[in-house]
Amino acid sequence: MERRLAAILAADVVGYSRLMDEDERSVLKNLKSCVREVIEPSVARHGGRIVKRMGDGFLVEFASAVDAVDSAVAWQRAMGEKNYGLAFRIGINIGDIVVEDDDIYGDGVNLAARLEGLAAPGGIVVARNVVNQVKNKVLYGFEDLGDRSLKNIRETIRVFAISMNPQGKSSSEPLKGGKRPSESWQREKPKIAVLPFVNLSGDSEQEYFSDGITEDIITELSRFRSLVVTARNSSFAHKGRSADIKEIAQKFGAQYLLQGSVRKAGDRVRVTAQLVGAAQGNRIWAERYDRKLEDIFDLQDELTHAIVSILPGRVDEAALQQARRKPTEDLNAYDHVLRGIKLFKYLTRESNAAARQEYQAAVDRDPDFARAHALLATSYVWDVFMEWNRPDSLDKAYESCRRALALDDDEAWSQALLGFILFLRRQDEDAEIHFRKALALNPNDTNVAAFWADVLVYLGRWQEALDWVERACAGDPFHPEWYDWWRALALYSARRYDEAIQAIKGLQDLDRWHHAYLAACYGQLGRLEEARATAELFIEIRTRELQERGLKAPANSLALAQERAARYRVEADRDHLLEGLRLAGLS
Repeated sequence: MERRLAAILAADVVGYSRLMDEDERSVLKNLKSCVREVIEPSVARHGGRIVKRMGDGFLVEFASAVDAVDSAVAWQRAMGEKNYGLAFRIGINIGDIVVEDDDIYGDGVNLAARLEGLAAPGGIVVARNVVNQVKNKVLYGFEDLGDRSLKNIRETIRVFAISMNPQGKSSSEPLKGGKRPSESWQREKPKIAVLPFVNLSGDSEQEYFSDGITEDIITELSRFRSLVVTARNSSFAHKGRSADIKEIAQKFGAQYLLQGSVRKAGDRVRVTAQLVGAAQGNRIWAERYDRKLEDIFDLQDELTHAIVSILPGRVDEAALQQARRKPTEDLNAYDHVLRGIKLFKYLTRESNAAARQEYQAAVDRDPDFARAHALLATSYVWDVFMEWNRPDSLDKAYESCRRALALDDDEAWSQALLGFILFLRRQDEDAEIHFRKALALNPNDTNVAAFWADVLVYLGRWQEALDWVERACAGDPFHPEWYDWWRALALYSARRYDEAIQAIKGLQDLDRWHHAYLAACYGQLGRLEEARATAELFIEIRTRELQERGLKAPANSLALAQERAARYRVEADRDHLLEGLRLAGLS
């Protein structure tokens, strides 16, 4: 009987049985491609040996813990970047193994398999002995998950998750002041800011069209991994302002600025654009396009292609192909979408309903317009998110989002939106798969990163949530304030109450949940007078809101927060919120 010490990696596909039941042929085809293109090359590059495959499971042996970890990280990163529709969990252990023919056995193998079951979809969990071996030899961070009792393992095991956040650092590492001024994911890539194109149509009612053109160009440029693109919120913060090119570029940390104008008249449109180097303020490229309106999408493709061809860095050919897709043949449908986007930005119940009417009109004119279906789904999700009490909104959102993805499954926002809908439906594993696909499809979409951070808080992974929301804020310096609200949620879970209070107080208009968490923070800090006063505001607003919905407020004031507390998947986090509210006087 041969024995030896080895690093053992165990992996399997998340939700394999369900996926096979839904579409066996596609799953088997994608898994075969995944093995050939990702798993086998990753294992071979790091000197490993695939011992055996068990349907959707893999057992891999490495001589070195460093090689096992490097291989696992490369494996998961590749899965995040590709479009197989599959996600893996991976567990790694170092242990004594028994070798018989080409197979391996023993407690070391069993423990690796148990660790794999603790990993999140797309994640890696390792035993303490692995961390001890590799912590000074790899760039990844490790999140301590505590001692765990594992099935058929006599002793409790200290386990760690390998950080898969954008910085490759531990997600439990404190954020000094809550900010990271420089993000490693932005380094060595040219950064471009697209300023709002000026409306020269002589009609202020046409403003939505020039804004829509600007947003579309930002979206298409954002698909390129070789670029960092300033988010639309920050770009539009400079709308209508005259400022020095160098000053604007310095605010954004951008090396390039794109400026332009749109003149729409009848069935014709003229678009001018120029690319400026920020350091010298010199014009790098300029062009004027005179087109029929029906050619507007071809024009956007030309603009995008011209810009990425000029900027330094490798052009991502896959993203270039995505940017060349024509979204609709019906210009009136496109016009409805642009009008809806403008209305939606007001973020009121009335503006959301009006935006929905525009999106529905776009869908009615062109049932194959994927973006219109995605935006229609967004309006329904916003009903749920803002608790505007449309009982069928979540089902309608799911239906519209599935239709959008059936028409175009390479659209990042649609993937993220479905992820959020699935989270609200408590299908958490599937939700994570779609969020990871969205982040791979568009690495510059700060809204996707921020929504993912919000979901991570409720999944109990608030360390990761802090990293993702900081990434979103760094990519969009003029971000909407709900980024800061989600950051406050993560800070509360992290027991960083003073910082959470600061984040909430920075919001312009505090609603009932803002007051609830503020009260909980005060309660946790023992600032009971402030806690009780703030809790009273929460009770008053929440009670009135329920009455407006035709519901009776519960006699138990703590029950007012049960709906929000129920979102937390981890009991300790759920109890932590309720504990803070009890300390604030709710009972």
